[in-house]
Amino acid sequence: MDYSNEVIAWDYTEKDIARKFPFFNVLKDGRVHVLASQGSENLKVPPSDDHVTGVRIKDVKISSNLAARVFLPPSPSRKLPLLLYAHGGGFCMYSAFSARYTRLLTSYVAQSNIIAVSVEYRLFPDHPISVCYDDSWTTLLWIASHYDPLSDVFNQGPCEPWIRDYADLKRIFVGGNSAGANISHTLMTNVRKFGLPGDAKVEGMILVHPYFAENDKLWMYMCPTNEGPRDPRMKPVLEDMAELRCDRVLVVVAEKDALKNVGVKYVEELKKSGWKGKVEFLENRGRVHGFHTSNFKDSEALVIDQRIRSFILDEKLE
Repeated sequence: MDYSNEVIAWDYTEKDIARKFPFFNVLKDGRVHVLASQGSENLKVPPSDDHVTGVRIKDVKISSNLAARVFLPPSPSRKLPLLLYAHGGGFCMYSAFSARYTRLLTSYVAQSNIIAVSVEYRLFPDHPISVCYDDSWTTLLWIASHYDPLSDVFNQGPCEPWIRDYADLKRIFVGGNSAGANISHTLMTNVRKFGLPGDAKVEGMILVHPYFAENDKLWMYMCPTNEGPRDPRMKPVLEDMAELRCDRVLVVVAEKDALKNVGVKYVEELKKSGWKGKVEFLENRGRVHGFHTSNFKDSEALVIDQRIRSFILDEKLE
């Protein structure tokens, strides 16, 4: 696995910049400088069991260029729901292997008593955006393929034992925050179109501070194969929403997030589409986009944790 945190020293001036985007600068020589913070929370860290919660953590190779971080709660005694998680970061920043997202998924696993798989999808600018969707779909198929414990997954060797032995593959959840929420919706579109191996089933989808935009120049630049301003990956269409192959959806927005209305509209469109499932909605009062990934002890971050737990376990809300 690659846990390197090499920082490239960039030396250029304003006159060298051809285009500016919120997360990166495009230089006149064709290079792209991603403006991600190099704080300790964003550094990649090797997997290490969490001694406070007892959650066990390992990294697995799915293919030669795709990996994931897998989380197992302490002392599992039965088959458990599984959450496939896609991290945020504008499709060009952060990592499933970062301290930030390792801590976030550890919290979800400990509180909800679930298995989690956090996909290390490939990022722009090293890869066009379409690759992150492909990597996440490959990961979901890999998970679902464990339904047959006698098979090798994609001829890569034995199935992952934690998934094979402890995951209830009729209770898969897909979710993510920001760009990861966008990826999650696209995963469900693929489930509708192509199905899953065996009797594997996605029970629910979790969208936290989702990133959709009908005419987003940033996204279209990163995805040269885009279908224009109404690309269904950025502008969900009613047909896909009406036929979501899951029973429940949770959408979380932040009151002071510029993308708040995107999440609100998603809920409205989902209800209008004729989809027969149940949609839940949560608003984080007074909070900004993605606050919970850094301020994990914030009271509203704890509200998200508890709501995800109640959603996955289908608990009655007080």
